[in-house]
Amino acid sequence: MEKNCPGAGQEKLPRQQLPIRLGVVIEPSPQIAATSLAAGRAGRSVFVTAPDGLRLHVREYGAPSMSTIPVVCLPGLARMTADFDALAPVLAFAEPPRRVIAIDSRGRGQSEYDPDPQHYNLAVELSDVLAVLTALQIGPAVFVGSSRGGILTMLLAAAHPATIAGAVLHDIGPVIEPAGLVRIKSYVGKLPRPGNLDEGVKILRQLFAPHFPKLTPEQWFAAARRTWKTEHGALVPTYDVQLAHTLAEFDIERLPPPLWNEFDALARVPVLVIRGANSDILSAATVSAMHARHPNLESIEVADQGHVPLLEDDTLLQRIVAFVKKCDMATLTY
Repeated sequence: MEKNCPGAGQEKLPRQQLPIRLGVVIEPSPQIAATSLAAGRAGRSVFVTAPDGLRLHVREYGAPSMSTIPVVCLPGLARMTADFDALAPVLAFAEPPRRVIAIDSRGRGQSEYDPDPQHYNLAVELSDVLAVLTALQIGPAVFVGSSRGGILTMLLAAAHPATIAGAVLHDIGPVIEPAGLVRIKSYVGKLPRPGNLDEGVKILRQLFAPHFPKLTPEQWFAAARRTWKTEHGALVPTYDVQLAHTLAEFDIERLPPPLWNEFDALARVPVLVIRGANSDILSAATVSAMHARHPNLESIEVADQGHVPLLEDDTLLQRIVAFVKKCDMATLTY
């Protein structure tokens, strides 16, 4: 049963940034049943109304009253909150515990699909992020931006610097390699429809095995479950196939401008870059240039993985936890 969240419509950010009243609805996950601990680690679903009325899904972990810096996870172009299913509870229930949210961008996961695919753009999606921050009363946060989510993080730092207490740029930087964009454009919204998840695994292996040569069968199957869902007895993508419009105008002869100014807006906060060693989106040269412009930047390269590295290895997760703790300390010095 749905219920209105106390405090819905109250704003944390300045009113002029988001003049439309926002609604918040909490829906307990079907997974939440066994124990209160299991329920907490599974998180809960929260739905926020965007400025244009679209319903946005947010996965929330931990208590809103935590005194530590919250973490906001932003998925990639055709990705969803499930990409953070391993990371989010580890962050939320580490010592010290903290509030963590992951946002399904419009047209992805459990968020509503936009009837106008032209709205699948960075400006609208940035407005949606601000709507969520306002509705859930989240102040400065550490942002974990995966691919497109990292672009949104850099844009947010430039436009609303007070919202950022730290950033994890997950296989993304100011310069996006054109070969990777060509590859992504070739399959977003164009994947074959498998008859079952085993067929889905075969499709994903054909596309991604060169970049992820050492994934286990279980990891490939989990990837298939994140890529397709059952709807009316058939498997369909977990995102609106109209997202293909976001790349329709990409031309390798007219590359998108680099985002160095936006990256430089992160200069005052801690930054961690995670790069897949096989990435065709974020080059090692770009990471080196990021280090030169942000002397305190930290970086990790994940062997045998491409765009984007899975956020599930224990060592990687603990490195992110340690980085977020550093952001707590850095905030105290400002």
